[in-house]
Amino acid sequence: MDEPIDLTFAPDDSGRIFVAEKDGRIWILKGRERSASPFLNITGRAANLAYEQGLLGLAFHPNYSQNGFFFVNYTNHNGDTVISRFQVSGDPDAADPESEKVLLLVDQPFDNHNGGALAFGPDGFLYIGLGDGGKSNDILGNGQNTYTLLGKVLRIDVDQGEPYAIPPGNAFPQGIGGLPEIWAVGLRNPWRFSFDRQTGDLYIADVGQNTWEEINFLPAGISAGANLGWNYFEGLHAFQGSPPANAYFIQPIHEYHHQEGGCSVTGGQVYRGKKLPGLFGVYLYGDFCSGKIWGLLQHSSGPWNNQLLFSIPGTISSFGQDQAGDIYALTLNGRIYRLERKK
Repeated sequence: MDEPIDLTFAPDDSGRIFVAEKDGRIWILKGRERSASPFLNITGRAANLAYEQGLLGLAFHPNYSQNGFFFVNYTNHNGDTVISRFQVSGDPDAADPESEKVLLLVDQPFDNHNGGALAFGPDGFLYIGLGDGGKSNDILGNGQNTYTLLGKVLRIDVDQGEPYAIPPGNAFPQGIGGLPEIWAVGLRNPWRFSFDRQTGDLYIADVGQNTWEEINFLPAGISAGANLGWNYFEGLHAFQGSPPANAYFIQPIHEYHHQEGGCSVTGGQVYRGKKLPGLFGVYLYGDFCSGKIWGLLQHSSGPWNNQLLFSIPGTISSFGQDQAGDIYALTLNGRIYRLERKK
């Protein structure tokens, strides 16, 4: 594979795995065999101009087997974020590249901190992760600015409205106090978030500035409007500025220092497979630079326990999960690892 950046499955019981490459191609894996041609090729639209640009996210509609819809997050030739819907063609192994419907276009002031993750929540709405717009130190103040989509997790209803509708439970559904698409605020660069397929809990990995990487946890059923702290905080540590006296921030459940773990967190998945029963319910995540993969688990509503479980060569770009619940680690040097017990 060439710079794989996301991996997921279509909810159609086909057992196929779909892998998105940063340059704009999506491939199908059947076992260890890659399809002869891409499922989708948008290399002419997805601009892989900088390290954090290109095709960045892929999510299949929960009713994909009926409607054939899937969604992608990519940066265009202006460097801006595009959220689009595509549809499969008459061939189940080929999408129709002309079926693109652009749902959302977000201006990106710089070429980094694009976020990029997409996922459907247990509520059936599409969640979108966007970074603070780039450079460093959140120089535009986007993390806490509720009148920009940057530095946020968004939530939209892709089954209603034109081109989408606003779920009534969003943080600012009427656009009063902030943009109606916003579901959570205070993010620097959420490099991968995922829902636990069994509980509906949401895990968000947020890339730090120079020192601390963090994992955030939003339990299923939490109200919209969670503030995860950036840029007042980097992890658990004050970063810049003084927050309002009445501000409430949700602290990360775990952080690690660059000296102990690497340079940039890559969010993962909660293990729900059968090959590693000892890891059932454990959130697996890694570091882009070090290749370390940890497991994070909470015991009986108490503290979260973090343990180093694997180490792989290469830069970890993403994690994915197949229909059976097995978890895969992707590296930008082109390798995909299925996490299994050592022989």
